[in-house]
Amino acid sequence: MSIENLNEASILRQPRAVWAVAFACVVAFMGLGLVNPILKPIAEEMGASPSQVSLLFTSYMVVMGLAMLITGVVSSRIGAKRTLLGGLALIIVFAALAGASDSVWAIVGFRAGWGLGNALFIATALATIVSASNGSTAQAIILFEAALGVGIATGPVLGGQLGSISWRAPFFGVAVLMTIALVATAFLLPTTPPSPRKTSVSDPFKALRHRGLRTVAVTALFYNMGFFTLLAFTPFPLDMSASQVGWVFFGWGLLLAFTSVFAAPWLQRRFGTIPTIVGSLILFALNLAAMAVLAEHKTALVVGVIVAGAFLGVNNTLITEAVMGAAPVERPVASAAYSFVRFTGGAIAPWVAGLLGQHVNVHAPFWMGAGVVLVAVAVLLAGRNTLKPDAERPSPGDSTHQAEVLAVGDFD
Repeated sequence: MSIENLNEASILRQPRAVWAVAFACVVAFMGLGLVNPILKPIAEEMGASPSQVSLLFTSYMVVMGLAMLITGVVSSRIGAKRTLLGGLALIIVFAALAGASDSVWAIVGFRAGWGLGNALFIATALATIVSASNGSTAQAIILFEAALGVGIATGPVLGGQLGSISWRAPFFGVAVLMTIALVATAFLLPTTPPSPRKTSVSDPFKALRHRGLRTVAVTALFYNMGFFTLLAFTPFPLDMSASQVGWVFFGWGLLLAFTSVFAAPWLQRRFGTIPTIVGSLILFALNLAAMAVLAEHKTALVVGVIVAGAFLGVNNTLITEAVMGAAPVERPVASAAYSFVRFTGGAIAPWVAGLLGQHVNVHAPFWMGAGVVLVAVAVLLAGRNTLKPDAERPSPGDSTHQAEVLAVGDFD
């Protein structure tokens, strides 16, 4: 992504429809880290255990992973605009219901509905921004990446600040923001026709027959277990206020966004895709191991969370890059298959980490996270010969390549 692209004035002269969808993207990406600061307050008010409140992540990720299998089926039949609006409407309804709930199990269930809405929206948003924007595809991608980064970084802050008022406030806040996004999208985005080719639910499963795609997907599954161990369990040993936890994960989100946009392409050019992924995974595993040893020291945990953002940002970008040449199938099909497998890790890890922290000790979840990330390294190294070499990939600076990478969309 060149400085010239960033400096072109036309990047800011976009139709209102693009800004409406970009705003909705920011709010959608907020949803990932929004609940981090309020996990402990929810547990305290409702008398729930860490493993029970961690199911807010599990239900969200399970449904989002399953829904990725049908997003192509839906959008190819009803069009992108209706898919976007349907996803936004589901997020509004389920976020509001979660905020009005009086039991942890109700919140878990409504977070599942939220995951369905998020899957429908996110899977369609990038293509919509690219098709509706002025200027080059690369400029549209920059806008999308900016929305992703702002959402990931500000989600914990919003959750923390509103959570300091009440744990219900972040849920209602998202519902209000998404309602604004829904109205703006409905009025400003032109109607989009259905696709001439209808996607089948079986297509992603057929794609997983290719060993290269299976290798990257299973690598991402184990990596996501480490990722969501960090995300879902760390607020408990931190034992801070919702606002304080929000600012800690704000630092994490900023570093993740910066390295995903700027550091990852440079490292890829310097060392290659697979070596850089392996290096970032090993460093992330070591980071989790250090957090395991120092789990009773808050300062060490704060530093560990923020530093982890650097490794996660690099890995998120480049493991998505690796998917591009992993199987001779259409990009949306590869995306659905990959996301279905990888989100399984995000669903399992929060619950298991909560159980380990509850029944073993505060160190055990981080040791588990370090171990599964090393398993991801082993899987990737074992199957690296099935992946397309960097020399056969498009240049990282090529706008078509950038669009393809983000079409797969690693939204961890």
